[in-house]
Amino acid sequence: MSAQTQEPRNPRRRAPIAITIGAVAALVIAFFAFTGLYADVLWYDQLGYLPVLTTEWVSRIVLFVIGFLAMAVPVWASIQIAYRTRPVYAKLNSQLDRYQEVFEPLRRLAMYGIPVVLGIFAGVSASSRWEGALAWLNRTPFGTTDPQFGFDVGFFVFELPFYRSIVGFASAVVLLSVLLVIATNYLYGAIRVSGREVVISKSARVQIAITAGLYLLLQAVSIWLDQYATVTETGSLITGAAYTDVNAVIPGRGILAAVAGVVAILFFVTAIIGRWRLPLVGTALLIVTSLIIGSLYPWVVERFQVEPNAKSLESPYVQRNIDLTRDAYGVADVEEIPFAAKTDAEQGALRADAETTANIRLMDPLVMAPAFQQLEQFRQYYQFPDALDVDRYDIDGATRDTVVAVRDVNVSGLGDADTWFNSHLVYTHGYGLVAAAGNQRSVDGQPVFLQSGIPQSGVLGEFEPRVYFGEGSPQYSIVGAPEGADPIELDYPAGGENERQTQTTFEGDGGPALDNLFTKLVYALKFQSEQIFLSDEVTNESQILYDRDPIQRVQKVAPYLTLDSDTYPSVVDGRMVWIVDGYTLSDQYPYSNKVSMSDAIADSEGVAPTLAFDEVNYIRNSVKATVDAYDGSVTLYAWDDEDPILQTWQKVFPATIEPMSEMSGELMSHVRYPADLFKMQRAVLGRYHVTEAGSFYSRDDAWTTPKDPTAGANTTILQQPYYLTMQMPGQDAPTYSLYSTFIPEASGDQSRNVLRGYLAVDADAGATAGERAEGYGKLRLLSLPEDDNVPGPGQVQAKFNSDPSVSQSLNLLKQGQSDVINGNLLTLPVGGGLLYVQPVYVKSTGNTSFPLLQKVLVAFGDQIAFQDTLDEALDVLFGGDSGAAAGDEPVDPGATPTTPPTEGGGETPPTTPVAPSDEVQALLNEAAQELQNKQAALAEGDWAAYGAADAKLAEIIASLLTLTGTQNAPADTGE
Repeated sequence: MSAQTQEPRNPRRRAPIAITIGAVAALVIAFFAFTGLYADVLWYDQLGYLPVLTTEWVSRIVLFVIGFLAMAVPVWASIQIAYRTRPVYAKLNSQLDRYQEVFEPLRRLAMYGIPVVLGIFAGVSASSRWEGALAWLNRTPFGTTDPQFGFDVGFFVFELPFYRSIVGFASAVVLLSVLLVIATNYLYGAIRVSGREVVISKSARVQIAITAGLYLLLQAVSIWLDQYATVTETGSLITGAAYTDVNAVIPGRGILAAVAGVVAILFFVTAIIGRWRLPLVGTALLIVTSLIIGSLYPWVVERFQVEPNAKSLESPYVQRNIDLTRDAYGVADVEEIPFAAKTDAEQGALRADAETTANIRLMDPLVMAPAFQQLEQFRQYYQFPDALDVDRYDIDGATRDTVVAVRDVNVSGLGDADTWFNSHLVYTHGYGLVAAAGNQRSVDGQPVFLQSGIPQSGVLGEFEPRVYFGEGSPQYSIVGAPEGADPIELDYPAGGENERQTQTTFEGDGGPALDNLFTKLVYALKFQSEQIFLSDEVTNESQILYDRDPIQRVQKVAPYLTLDSDTYPSVVDGRMVWIVDGYTLSDQYPYSNKVSMSDAIADSEGVAPTLAFDEVNYIRNSVKATVDAYDGSVTLYAWDDEDPILQTWQKVFPATIEPMSEMSGELMSHVRYPADLFKMQRAVLGRYHVTEAGSFYSRDDAWTTPKDPTAGANTTILQQPYYLTMQMPGQDAPTYSLYSTFIPEASGDQSRNVLRGYLAVDADAGATAGERAEGYGKLRLLSLPEDDNVPGPGQVQAKFNSDPSVSQSLNLLKQGQSDVINGNLLTLPVGGGLLYVQPVYVKSTGNTSFPLLQKVLVAFGDQIAFQDTLDEALDVLFGGDSGAAAGDEPVDPGATPTTPPTEGGGETPPTTPVAPSDEVQALLNEAAQELQNKQAALAEGDWAAYGAADAKLAEIIASLLTLTGTQNAPADTGE
């Protein structure tokens, strides 16, 4: 008996415990969520972009509330009305009686819970569209009208997508409401099915009819808006409204919208008069009309009117597509230059192009990374990227192309020393920028460094070398210390036996301050590391640096931008900065062809990441951004302040973007025309270089980008565009440019790898503060005649690979377990034709080896040459004297090259090298003699003598490396 009296008390005792546990769990979850949000506030506030975060949060909250109420209130009201107007004495069958018995205890929960749940989903969906809502509220006209409706392009970019999303959301609300109304009325007997008869009460009839009428009214609005969407939809021929769309689809949608509106009125009438026949007949007529007008009639027009006369009927609409596509991608002003390329290599042909040949880059940034890693990494806790970057610097009054990379920190290389203390407090930053001359190499084929070493030395002047913010920086580092405290951050390692490693303390403002216990707790929870909270080295003067990747930082402060897939480092005004290009995109530009951005920018340089905004038909390089490598500060500059999308976002986030006038002259000298934009433009110009509708329709002159010739015969990887300093026809002097080539668009056995086009853009923005160079962004397209058979990159590479003399030389280079690597195949418009240049590297199969530039392949027309230097190869190719000098003679190990070739492309002004010792000089003399022996043997075809001279030269180089102390550099990767 006592047991029976105690049992009912147990649930009462457990209830407060369960409530307490639930409350504590809710508080813990809420606190974790709060710490994440608070950390975001600290990060944005320190960087100076807190308004970006607060604007996004406020927008999301407002839209969530609107979405929640817009869904929950109508659904709740619909259920309430249906329930309160239910029949009091409804005759229910036994099955519905059972349903009511089961449902009744849950009725109140369901009547409130269903609207709340649906409201939450709707609120989340609405809040995710905050960018579209803000863009609509702050929309800026484009000043250009579409040719079909005469609306400003801004209507299609900003307004139409917003209006269609509102109508779609409202339709979902009404549809869910009417379904729940029907279910509620059925459950409580307002709707009864008796045999073949459906009996509906008056209240249910009124509610269902009005709700159905609202739904059809919304569908009428949706169909009406759909007619405007035809100019942004992609059809079988073009993007935009073609003949059938204009003459059948658009009028048909207008008629269907009117019919849907009439049927909606019939439902409203039914709510009054109580007869369902009219709206049901109207609905059936609407379905039949939609099939006839919406599907059958456009098919008839297309099949029997357009197809027999497609070229003439579609021409006006194809012309719209051509004109607006070229406008949307910024290629309307491309200068097309007929180019009858010479194919005969005549003596002295390069004399007029001496400045271009003096800047031909032989150091391939995709090949030379191991050389940087072995020669300049120095310790296992440093790293270089696998793909280097190309930049240019003004050295002694001349602009020189360079291959550059940042020596970043790599805590994963610490091995057993990878403790929390070392990884987050000691090894906090990388050190230095390494730059190599683009067109020079040492005697043994190594890159010639213009800036290198630890501490830094070179020709780039004094600048802050520490890299706290880089592409490979640790997840987070804690820096800073009280004044007078001993530094604990490793600045750079010891350089000699008697030298000690150098420590430093970060002195910038690079991250949120850990100046109180609560902030330390917040970040201890964020990074799940109790050491942040417990360590004595984390003081009130400490800062925490995280989200350190330059592209990631820019993306967070400018969420409306799509960023270029590559960022590159430059020395600007005494600081090392990362330069990032930002794009504004749209997929709603009328009549503009849509391109998959991820497909367009994927090439041999790398596979593009999956993009949230992929199918686009409008692009502008609207923003140039910089990220300081020392303190992580982000600066956004309005590069294209005439872009309406950028103007719209400047209204949303005022004072976050600086005008271009704030850019220094030195920064201007390092920004460049971005590669991803150029790749998009070349993807478009492959077909849209044709500006006449008839020819475009026939596709008789379509081009495509060639596959990467160095990637193998079956590759699908496109050849990447290359940055070079060169002079295009129509230019007065060489400029820093970006180029790509075109071959005929074909497939299978019909593919011909001959050149049809050569696209280049002036990538040099000049060096005047706040002012772009006049020629920057100028696109020039060399169009080769159809009857010309100038070989394309694939043909040239095949000829290089199959030439007997080249093969014999390469087989010699492969002796001794070495690999031969073909570098980038460059194409230059010089000598009245197109010159191909390809560096050839030799790499030992050892783990610590790196590519050495040993040979250069060149081709002009059907003729090729293969020599030790570009100078020699050009002279051989052009009858013994090319007329210009490439300036790529091997540099002696004792010399420090600081002066580039002169603009004439000939002599290199005298430098002041360190005088070599007698022993070194003797070896250099022997090396020079063996080089002569190699050339003589090669000329006579005496391969045995060639191999002997080459082996002797290798021994001499090894002796030189030992004497000069450079032999140990590659192996010195540990402490």
